[in-house]
Amino acid sequence: MSEISESLRYGAHMLKVGLTGGIASGKTSVANQLRDLGATIIDSDVLAREVVEPGTDGFAEVVKRFGNRAIGPDGGLDRQWLGSVVFLDENARRDLNAIIHPRVRKAARLMEAQVPDDGVAVQVIPLLVETNQQDDFDCVVVVDVPEEVQIKRLVARNGFTRPQAESRIRSQASRQERLAVADFVIDNSSSFEHTRIQVEELWRRLVG
Repeated sequence: MSEISESLRYGAHMLKVGLTGGIASGKTSVANQLRDLGATIIDSDVLAREVVEPGTDGFAEVVKRFGNRAIGPDGGLDRQWLGSVVFLDENARRDLNAIIHPRVRKAARLMEAQVPDDGVAVQVIPLLVETNQQDDFDCVVVVDVPEEVQIKRLVARNGFTRPQAESRIRSQASRQERLAVADFVIDNSSSFEHTRIQVEELWRRLVG
């Protein structure tokens, strides 16, 4: 991390940080804290919704692939229905990702272009490991919690049964696979204060 800090300190280039973690690990909370410290946050989940809003070519492509059943009562995509389809059908999931992911990456590059040369751009990418993007960043940060914590949060937050929570976790990269690509790990299994201290230490090491 010292090499990264030096390059940023002397304004050599904008620092690109990839932030990832398993479902219900607390990525958004960590990203919000980094935003408060001065980072520019580029959230892939937000972009993934924007690139398929009604009227976009992304929306048209999804409807072309999945039919009018993909359109909800409000005229936008029925995300719950789409989620149920792609969760059970690998080919459908691959097709949906092929529509969304390139558009998200293009939108992220446009946002990055607006970040000052001495700034820090943090891309929040839940499927960073699954999409093999770890080498696209100067630094990869993994928000980590034990699987049991993920399950408890999914049951409480989403109303999932334990088997449903476990299946969502299994559909992502393993905890070990994420940790293997991490330059910095945030343990978010305890208190907010415990996490905040780690985020502030990460920020110090990033901006050096």
